[in-house]
Amino acid sequence: MKGDTYMANQKLGIIMNGVTGRMGTNQHLVRSIVAIREQGGVALSNGDTLMPDPILVGRNEAKLKKLSTEYGIDRWSTNLEEALADDYNEIYFDSQTTVRRADDIRRAVKEGKHIYCEKPTATSVEESLELAKLAKEAGVKNGVVQDKLFLPGLLKLQRLIDAGFFGKILSVRMEFGYWVFEGDWQEGQRPSWNYREEDGGGIIVDMFAHWRYVIDNLFGPIRSVSCLGATHIPERIDEKGKPYTCTADDAAYGTFELEDGIIVQANSSWAVRVNRDDLLTIQVDGTEGSAVAGLRDCKTQHRVNTPKPVWNPDIQNPHDFLAQWEEVPDNQVFDNGFKVQWELFLKHVFADEPFPWDLLEGAKGTQLSDLGLKSWKERCWVDVPDLHV
Repeated sequence: MKGDTYMANQKLGIIMNGVTGRMGTNQHLVRSIVAIREQGGVALSNGDTLMPDPILVGRNEAKLKKLSTEYGIDRWSTNLEEALADDYNEIYFDSQTTVRRADDIRRAVKEGKHIYCEKPTATSVEESLELAKLAKEAGVKNGVVQDKLFLPGLLKLQRLIDAGFFGKILSVRMEFGYWVFEGDWQEGQRPSWNYREEDGGGIIVDMFAHWRYVIDNLFGPIRSVSCLGATHIPERIDEKGKPYTCTADDAAYGTFELEDGIIVQANSSWAVRVNRDDLLTIQVDGTEGSAVAGLRDCKTQHRVNTPKPVWNPDIQNPHDFLAQWEEVPDNQVFDNGFKVQWELFLKHVFADEPFPWDLLEGAKGTQLSDLGLKSWKERCWVDVPDLHV
């Protein structure tokens, strides 16, 4: 933070680059920054209030004007260089496509801006590490969006882990995905670049960055990975109604071995129809109990409540297995995960409060994606070495 004096109502200029995209608009602008402004800012421990003052930056002037008008944002620009040159703007946020992110983060670091960005932070682990090193050498604070840690379902799961509910954790099974329409008779729910490798697409690049921080933070460090990718849908229709060849993977079947012997299986697919409680479910099995967490809910089955089924395909199943689980209560109000992490980062920049999810943590996500792709290509297990800057 520039200067040493706190003000009762302190404004903080934030460059929001790529905010016209789906994630940038919905999660970061509307449900995070606009929501923070509408609640009156971020309350600091000393009683002061921090008010984010964003400038919306992008290439599409019409979209920027529309967002500015709709959400009461006074500042917008198509000139990133001018926004970076303005000392009032202390934070640079990036939610562009991955292939554009690294160059603009370099520019922002050079201008002394604190960095907050979406993941993957770059298209390779080498470039992600370079960004982490540049930020460290420049002395700017930096953070990477790791939103799934703040989902209610995962917070409940963390509560169970902290309480020792599972005993010794044995294994984890993660199922993620849904059917993304091809774009012919129904419009696809995801942008077409997601399915082009040359544009930074692919579910391994996208989701392994998430699985790295989820697994590392909840269950322990990943030490090796085995991954099989697939492009199940070879052709899709883009936003202009034109067919294109899918060059990136739309499904990934991964197995991770953790430091303490826990085995994690993670299936990720944009070509699967959902027959589970949520788009993401995480089942944790331990010696004393098991749990299944979704985005918001979490249910448990303790050792003493575990049924005793017997394999017999010749009779009707006597068990209603889904009814044999108990819901973990909310016991607290859960705010939007993106907003919660934004508030933590703003406190980190302004009041030097802790924020462990930095660019090095982002590089770990890119590393796992790279190693997953390597495992798929070479059809082998790959070790995951420690990263340092």
